[in-house]
Amino acid sequence: MTGRKRSLIVVAMLSRAHAFNHVSTSLVGEKSRINLNNLQGKMQHHNEHAALTILPASIQSDDMVSQSSNIPLSLQKRPSNVLSMEEIQPIFNFKSKSSGKDKVLNVTGAYHLVVILLTMPFWIAAMKITQFLGDTIEGFDDNRAKFDYTGKVWCRSYLSMTNSYPLLEGDVDRLKVGPSGEMSEGACLFVANHASFLDIAVLCTVLDPVFKFIAKDSLKAFPGVGTQLVGGEHVLIDRTNKRSQLKTFKQAINYLKNGVPIMAFPEGARSPDGRLMEFKGGIFSMAVKAKVPIVPLSIANTHAVMPNMGFLPVQSGQRGELRVYVHDPIDIEGKSEEEISREVREALLRELPADQHPLDDEFGVNKAEKKEMVRA
Repeated sequence: MTGRKRSLIVVAMLSRAHAFNHVSTSLVGEKSRINLNNLQGKMQHHNEHAALTILPASIQSDDMVSQSSNIPLSLQKRPSNVLSMEEIQPIFNFKSKSSGKDKVLNVTGAYHLVVILLTMPFWIAAMKITQFLGDTIEGFDDNRAKFDYTGKVWCRSYLSMTNSYPLLEGDVDRLKVGPSGEMSEGACLFVANHASFLDIAVLCTVLDPVFKFIAKDSLKAFPGVGTQLVGGEHVLIDRTNKRSQLKTFKQAINYLKNGVPIMAFPEGARSPDGRLMEFKGGIFSMAVKAKVPIVPLSIANTHAVMPNMGFLPVQSGQRGELRVYVHDPIDIEGKSEEEISREVREALLRELPADQHPLDDEFGVNKAEKKEMVRA
């Protein structure tokens, strides 16, 4: 059956329901009319869901889409910020020695590279100075807060100079710090979607409190970033070593119990296309053990600014609409890890653009629900 014929069938069904109700009200009493109105409402709601899968997108109403999607209407209507290869206009193409994948560098990336080369020496020097002072003066740099602050200053400077400073929305007051540099509302487990290597710089820019990343051990090899992670005593995990995993798990819990927030990516890896992936197990149990809330952070469009095949960003953050949304905290008391995982996932998806939603969750529904809609 063609899409046009299906559309006509839906319209005909709605018309018949309206006509049937109109005739019936002249033959039956008020009580029957109310029941028929209820029936018509249910039929119309059911058919609107069906229409989402069989009506052409050009004639779907805004109400239909907004009622059947977890994506806010304002985000649905935005076109994807991902650039085509023609729009990127690469000036260099090469294979990465570490991953063996094709990488591109365009004019924007070249500018980013210049900014990095000019500013990174100052960052590295600042880290060496604060590390020396922290090692020699007792109490000078508890939790390596001053050491980590050098990285925050560099990230903010780098993103500002490249016109890529992210927009921060949502419960931004939660990120405020007290006089001691700690969060005003206590420690928590921050979790975010991971769509690009740029996520690290973005998070260091928007998170004011002292916090510690849970990161892959292999990141130690990256210039600047590796020094920051090791010197700042962040939680580095070697996924090939179970003993290392247990050690880092305990380290993260100790940080949380001592009032230091943890920043983790529950997907466990960067998404190759920016779409939210399945979560790895164990992340949320840290919050349960430490009895702290979970604060989801939706990071939008880093996959468009610095995609997987980009050696460096291929467009500015302003053009790509970089955005971080701070969600309300999720209370973990009395909930299973599966329940917490579902709540976190739903929160992250609510503030991500459509092209960052997994294909299975298109229109905000799962596979089973979509099958029922198509069958209807």
